[in-house]
Amino acid sequence: MASLLRNLIRPGQGSFCLHQRIPMLAAEALNPKNYSKAASSPTTSSDQQLVISDSCLKRLKEICGDGSFLRITVEGGGCSGFQYKFDLDTKLNDDDLQFGKDDAKVVIDTVSLEYCNGATVDYHTELIRSGFRMLANPKAEQGCSCGSSFAIKLD
Repeated sequence: MASLLRNLIRPGQGSFCLHQRIPMLAAEALNPKNYSKAASSPTTSSDQQLVISDSCLKRLKEICGDGSFLRITVEGGGCSGFQYKFDLDTKLNDDDLQFGKDDAKVVIDTVSLEYCNGATVDYHTELIRSGFRMLANPKAEQGCSCGSSFAIKLD
């Protein structure tokens, strides 16, 4: 069942990547009317946030009726150095921060949040695929055309 749900989240996304460098900022990500304000739990501070788009909240309400939530992890790898990993989970860890609402929750550990603090979590649908993605990550210098890997800005 868990693998079926993962396929619902990221259908059609394999390891193929064109290695084409593109900016992480998409024009639609810059339009504030497309996104709801970050809703954070009391355990998060004002400098730690993720913005959850309306399409992400809607999709999470559809697939997380059993108490599960979307877990985001940033790992080393991918064609740009770091990659986002999206999974459905039901277990909270001690270092997890929660965003969103009870029936549409996004959870990320504190280390992963350091790599995408201020980014927007979105659910995007196209003719050939649909899935969760990160947009407008202020910590990312550039990304890959696959949309799931990025390079960190060096200050």
